[in-house]
Amino acid sequence: MTPHHRAPDDHDEPALLRDQFRQLLRYRPLLVCGVVVGLLGGGYLALGGGDDTYTATGEVLVRSAISDPFAAGSTADKGINIGSERQTAVSDTVGTLAAGTLLKAGDDVTARKLLSGLQVTNPPNTLTLRFTYTAAAPEQARARAEALAVAYLAHRKARTEESIQNMSDGYRAQLGPLEEKRDLLEDQIEAGAEDDVSSARANIIVSISELSRKISELKALDTTPGYLNKKPVAPTSPAGPGLPLLLGLGGVVGLALGLLLSWVRLVFDPAVRSPRELVRSLGAPLLGTLPRERGAAGRLLAIGRGTSRLAEEYRAVAFRLAYDPSFAESRRLLVTAPRGDNTAAAAAAANLAAAFAEMGRDVLLVEADLRTPSLARDLGSGSHEVRPPRWAAEEGGGWPARGRTHVDVPGSGAFALIPGTTVDNVPRALTSPPVGRIVAEADRAGNVVIVLAPPVLSYADAVALVDRVEGVMIVCDPRAVHRSDLERIREIIGASGGSVLGALLHPGRRRLGRTERRAKPTRRRGGGGPGRTAEPDAPEISGDPTETLGLRTFTQPAARR
Repeated sequence: MTPHHRAPDDHDEPALLRDQFRQLLRYRPLLVCGVVVGLLGGGYLALGGGDDTYTATGEVLVRSAISDPFAAGSTADKGINIGSERQTAVSDTVGTLAAGTLLKAGDDVTARKLLSGLQVTNPPNTLTLRFTYTAAAPEQARARAEALAVAYLAHRKARTEESIQNMSDGYRAQLGPLEEKRDLLEDQIEAGAEDDVSSARANIIVSISELSRKISELKALDTTPGYLNKKPVAPTSPAGPGLPLLLGLGGVVGLALGLLLSWVRLVFDPAVRSPRELVRSLGAPLLGTLPRERGAAGRLLAIGRGTSRLAEEYRAVAFRLAYDPSFAESRRLLVTAPRGDNTAAAAAAANLAAAFAEMGRDVLLVEADLRTPSLARDLGSGSHEVRPPRWAAEEGGGWPARGRTHVDVPGSGAFALIPGTTVDNVPRALTSPPVGRIVAEADRAGNVVIVLAPPVLSYADAVALVDRVEGVMIVCDPRAVHRSDLERIREIIGASGGSVLGALLHPGRRRLGRTERRAKPTRRRGGGGPGRTAEPDAPEISGDPTETLGLRTFTQPAARR
């Protein structure tokens, strides 16, 4: 069987072109601005770009002087150089003649100004000169075009007649001495001269007859210089493109300008241009891309709220991680963001915990963000807590041994949460022995530990946990993260002994609509207390782990739902 070799995607030209086009479409405001500028420019040229101009056109058929135009073999193009004739048509001589004719009609214009509006062209393979004149008024354009065409014909006729006259004068100059010599020979013959005198007289008579014949032919020439085949008429509409055409051209030019601006912006944009570039900069695969869901703002958990694209994407990411050899060996996952807001990373950690719980795993979610802890509040956790392990009593009740919260996800399962809290010394708390004991719970069969850390480039908290939680997942917005940030994250995590399992892309935060702002529940900034009311869509929290729904185990094949 002949093997089929497929070119890599990096060298697939159609794929690269599609990728570059998608990257240019990221800057839609620049494209729109370019099109708007082009349309405004086209509209300005069409409506306010100056006075309207009118163009009149006349056509002249050029011919040479000929003795018998009806004789066989006679042609009108004999001795005509159409290029030279076109230069003659725009000469100052023709302009002066036309200006004199127009002055008699009341149009006082100089020859130079008159010729500035004239354009003479020659259609291919013809002896036709096309006189095109552009003026500010229709009648003015017609009159000047006709005056120039007539002046050209008059100049050419005068030049032909002058040539004929010069040739006739030359022949007459030769004829005078011959006639005098003939008369002298006749006097000699009458006096009884010899026969050779008679012979010389006959030769002179032949020469005289030849010169007379040439003079007669020159006088019989038809000196018509040409014909005005198309007489100029006054135009009824202004010359140049109209408003629709100018708007179309302006839109095309504006689109080209927008593409150029987008390309320049793309060249100097430090943000990640495409998922392919993100994978190359981070050195890890793309685990998934979260869709933007209307009405999902303000709700941390997508799993447990019914079927949605967002929940299915989280489940797909959880399955991909579960079958990843690096994660399956340790069953520890550190979820963090590059820098800035950590809300998307918190949502990803909570939903992945719910997805693993749905698979039948015992999941422990640890909030290691001790600077701005908010996961328990966002999940709607109440005062019900799970009894801490036996060793926690020996640690004095500080974080993370102070307590665990049982989070029940309706219809999916439950997971345990160790909420974060503010501490005096964050690095010491993150590197304390209780954190190592909690992370070590992933060594039990069927357990999964997910740790939520602050942004890795904003604080060193995530780096302090990498030696205990080797697998790291980066949650980022591709339009906000820079390539240099991803390369730095890869170097930091690699130098700390961990590995990046992959990246999860989210669509970024956007302003809430009026309906979403009305529907968004109010929350108190304080931690969960006895008097706090749970949100309608928040997961139920109880202190009994036996309330977890009975789900299939992870190693069994998935049942069709």
